[in-house]
Amino acid sequence: MSERLARLFPFVFVLLWSTGFIGARLGLPHSGPLTFLFVRYGVVIVLLWGIALVSRAPWPQRRMHWVHIGIAGLLLHGVYLGGVFVAISKGLPAGVAALVVGVQPLLTAVGAGLLLGERVLRRQWLGLLLGLGGVALVVANKLGTGFDIHALIPCAVALLAITCGTLYQKRFCPRFDWRTGAIAQFVPTLVATGIAAALFEDLHIDWVPEMVFAMGWLVLVLSIGAVSLLNWLIRHNNSVNVASLFYLVPPCTAVVAWLLFGESFSGTALIGMALAVWGVYWARGQ
Repeated sequence: MSERLARLFPFVFVLLWSTGFIGARLGLPHSGPLTFLFVRYGVVIVLLWGIALVSRAPWPQRRMHWVHIGIAGLLLHGVYLGGVFVAISKGLPAGVAALVVGVQPLLTAVGAGLLLGERVLRRQWLGLLLGLGGVALVVANKLGTGFDIHALIPCAVALLAITCGTLYQKRFCPRFDWRTGAIAQFVPTLVATGIAAALFEDLHIDWVPEMVFAMGWLVLVLSIGAVSLLNWLIRHNNSVNVASLFYLVPPCTAVVAWLLFGESFSGTALIGMALAVWGVYWARGQ
């Protein structure tokens, strides 16, 4: 793989990850959040299994490799996405969710220093703080009022899950093939999400065109495309560099929402976008 192509991966990841709101916006009105995710994970596993068999992709060799990859996947996908989807379905404004999850790069930097021994430079701390301020400005006019404060709980759980999942995968998971490794991540995620959906939801889905499009988009673009890139980035970069990219997601999401749905954003949001980009530049030590 050329170095020039590899340099594009962070930007492609941010763009793909930023479109996740499309699936939530179109799909959640027609399904419970956990039921939606359960079906999504099942479809992803079937597709990846077929790809792995046809391409003869190598599988993890040791039992503990499966365990570690599965735990990382459960945190990064099951608990994180489950928490965000449940929070939004309970009325938490997307802007509030973005701001809560936006703390993740700072938490990851603290954890990387304490648990992984990664040195976080002063300019990286400055970049992380600038990025958080930029995210706050981007979502400031979308925070809304009057939401149930309890909806923050699953969002906070999601924040801890993606932070711990990033650190856990960096620390314990060996290099793995993106096809078979993703299967190892999604299988325990499927089981846990299915149990939760059976306990708390009616498992009903209205398969209207919007729902079909949302499911297809999240399966192909997010769960296969963006997740594969995320695994590659975690393997080839330090934790702070990867986490800082999530500061670019709210600004990029705002632009995508403007292009696709005509959602407006203020001058304050434009300033926030510039701050977020500058913060990521500093945090990644470029």
